Amino acid sequence: MKTLYLECKMGAAGDMLMGALLELVPNPEQTLEQLNALGIPGVTYVMEKTAKCGILGTHVTVTVNGQKEHSHDHEHDHEHHDHGHEHDHEHHHDHDHEHHHDHVMEAHEHEHDHEHIHEHNHDHEHDHEHHHHHHTSMADITHIMSHLPLLETVRSNALSVYQAIAQAESKAHGMPVEEIHFHEVGAMDAVADVVGVCMLMDQLKVDQICASPVHVGSGHVHCAHGILPVPAPATADLLRDIPSYGGEIQGELCTPTGAALLRQFVTKFGPMPQMAVEKIGYGMGSKDFPMANCVRAMLGQTEDAPGDQVVELQCNLDDMTPEDIGFAVETLLENGALDVYTTAIQMKKNRPGVLLNVLCRPEQREHMVRLLFRHTTTLGVRETEHRRYTLERSSRQAETPWGAVAVKRAQGWGVTREKPEFDRLREIAKKENLSMTEVRKALK
Repeated sequence: MKTLYLECKMGAAGDMLMGALLELVPNPEQTLEQLNALGIPGVTYVMEKTAKCGILGTHVTVTVNGQKEHSHDHEHDHEHHDHGHEHDHEHHHDHDHEHHHDHVMEAHEHEHDHEHIHEHNHDHEHDHEHHHHHHTSMADITHIMSHLPLLETVRSNALSVYQAIAQAESKAHGMPVEEIHFHEVGAMDAVADVVGVCMLMDQLKVDQICASPVHVGSGHVHCAHGILPVPAPATADLLRDIPSYGGEIQGELCTPTGAALLRQFVTKFGPMPQMAVEKIGYGMGSKDFPMANCVRAMLGQTEDAPGDQVVELQCNLDDMTPEDIGFAVETLLENGALDVYTTAIQMKKNRPGVLLNVLCRPEQREHMVRLLFRHTTTLGVRETEHRRYTLERSSRQAETPWGAVAVKRAQGWGVTREKPEFDRLREIAKKENLSMTEVRKALK
């Protein structure tokens, strides 16, 4: 199985992912020419080789109308929080959010005299240079992407990623998506990163994409409305159910664009799988840290194995009412558990008890463990990983004299099974005064 593994030990940002993937495609220069030929308004891609901690990799710079949007990566050290601007301007923190190009958004009512601090000087003389910049809505972004000469798969993925970013920012700002506006330079820069990564993913045509847990950094960042923790609200929302962690490095290491791209493409988070690596790519940031500031991408072959991985979580309960256990079961299922069931057991001192079992995907385990501790009285949760073999599931509509009935189908491993939706059968039986057998016989 052709597998791409993304190592995010220094977080993830759109330009870093793009740099890493460019090193994996057969002809990076040709791909860069294709990106520049797309006609994203005012956008130019530039690729250059750079080294971090002795490791040579690729850094991608995007300019919009000849103007660089700084800190495509996550150069969020704490020195950049004062207003003297010793921070290389990687955050442009007057945007209601501290994150560089990939999420500089704001509401209509915000003042714009400082929002575009993109110059390299450190004395605030740059604010008046950007008063003329326009702001771009999500509708504008959708219009631009819809008219780019992209494959439909690339366009669909890019729109999905940007919608996720907009939704996260909308939630963070507490306003509808349509009221969130992007700075023109920052918006085009983010569009360039999203489209670039989506096109590269399409060119690689891998069977699965895996990634390490995501390093988000630590500390806080300043913005126009106060101090925000790392990860910032939009990033934290996009990383829901994705394994992530902080660390000693001060600053924001994962951007909303990086988080949204990981959410869109990665199907499994965890340790590097057993694989024969064929190519390795390094996508570099511009900031220097004690650890190499890069995303490492490894392309290779993993063993084709049927089924998928699931996690089983278990806990013993002997001091909860059946009603409370039932509520816990409902809550776990509503939050995405694959299955939840109970078994009657005999515990120490001959106390009757309940064994609660939760099946979930590996990336859901931490969320499910939190729910178990919150909604049950257990003092400990056990975990076991299993390989699960499943039938492919689909559905069809069957006609009856009383209307359509959804029929669930399961196929694979030499078998085919169909089962009509029970609730619909019951509805028809009650309304028409029929038996369930009579209704089933009428299915076509």
